Amino acid sequence: MTGNGKTWPDPVEWTGKIYSAGWRESEGGTLQVIEPATGHALAEVGVASSVDVARAGARAAQAAGDWAAAAPSDRIDVLLRASSALREHSATFRDWIVRESAGVPAKGDYEITAALAQLTHAVGLASRPPGEVLTPQTPGGTSLAWRVPLGVVGVINPWNAPLLFAVRALAPALALGNTVLLKPDPLTPVSGGVLVARLFEDAGLPDGVLQVLPGGAETGQAVAADPHVAMVAFTGSAEVGRVVAGVAGEGLKRVALELGGKNSLVVLEDADVDAAALAGAVSTFGYQGQACVAAGRHLVHADLVEAYTDALVGHARTLRVGDPRVEGVSIGPIISERLATRIERIVDESVAGGARVLTGGRRDGLFYPPTVLDRVDRAMPAFTEEIFGPVAPVIPFHREAEAIEIANDTAYGLTAAVHSGSVQRATAVAEQLRTGMVHINDVSAKDAANAPFGGMGLSGNGSRIGGSASLEEFTQWRWLTAPGPV
Repeated sequence: MTGNGKTWPDPVEWTGKIYSAGWRESEGGTLQVIEPATGHALAEVGVASSVDVARAGARAAQAAGDWAAAAPSDRIDVLLRASSALREHSATFRDWIVRESAGVPAKGDYEITAALAQLTHAVGLASRPPGEVLTPQTPGGTSLAWRVPLGVVGVINPWNAPLLFAVRALAPALALGNTVLLKPDPLTPVSGGVLVARLFEDAGLPDGVLQVLPGGAETGQAVAADPHVAMVAFTGSAEVGRVVAGVAGEGLKRVALELGGKNSLVVLEDADVDAAALAGAVSTFGYQGQACVAAGRHLVHADLVEAYTDALVGHARTLRVGDPRVEGVSIGPIISERLATRIERIVDESVAGGARVLTGGRRDGLFYPPTVLDRVDRAMPAFTEEIFGPVAPVIPFHREAEAIEIANDTAYGLTAAVHSGSVQRATAVAEQLRTGMVHINDVSAKDAANAPFGGMGLSGNGSRIGGSASLEEFTQWRWLTAPGPV
């Protein structure tokens, strides 16, 4: 709601529409937004067809020159006003995040706080020196190198952190002078699209600089293929990432892929068992495990595995499952029937292969309880596959080298956590893990606006978003020489 009692944003202006130089009817029809916890229809948004994407790409390209030439202070003003508007409308964002993505209110608050941090950090990017003065090859000459915007950036977003992941790419891209085509996931097109468009509309972003184009795979492929798009930033599964990279590769576009993970939480024999188990519970059960940075393996020294498992089971049993809007609920529903069925298959096949369910393991519709498995071997789906659900496979080890080898036994390489009574010892183990991120005596699921976020292997193509890495991702170098002063 706004201060005058009117709903923000007004459904009349955006229902059934896309945002492309204003709110417009789409060529691709509409889709219903469904609340996972209840099955109720929440809203209707427009679906961008390939024709809509082509028009949006042309509009973004037309706006790119003026936006790139805008004074950094003008871009900063837009980012600051967007930050102010996000604070003003935080309750609306929280409600939509809870209802669309099925996270508890604390998850909505986290996304808002993290998105505000991304906007603040982007302000700093906009004001950084654009380049450097180089030593000329000829005396008295000039040699300059500076960063210029790429042009039009396509951002293809997932459903599990719709606001945060939109702003994480959008804010630095805009700050550095690019225009953006944002395609939110069809499961969360309001919190990851409509509200973001209204946020920047209120902030005074010029027409055409941001286009928001909800839709499914066809829309995403159209964004990746559009000839006006110079770069695609994609967050999602490795399977879809391959498709996006292939489509973008036809146009030799820059592609930033932030994909999945099979992340390990390693507990050495000198660790604080209670602290490690709490970190393990948060890492696996938080937001139903529906995060690329969730812990998908709990590797625990054999001397501690019984105590650790008991503590982890204890945490799991205290977590109430239900509608995330209900006070006291910690675990909401899985986002879709397809994903709930997948989690069920992974657990059931692992149990059939000899794994044991210590708690949980049986779903009720979309509601899947926090689940702990032991007797997990390395041939089971619970070990090999990214579960993307609240399932904690516990695997014992006897030596550090064994733990490192088990943790690295995956094609993914996103994040990890190592627990030990010695930070130096944990760091020595962490340095041998093949991951883009690692955290000592902490959860596996962390991010920060000033940190380069990304992974190795199937977790990404080596790209990073966050901190100074965003400067590399969203600009390119230009070099100028002259025989004298310029």
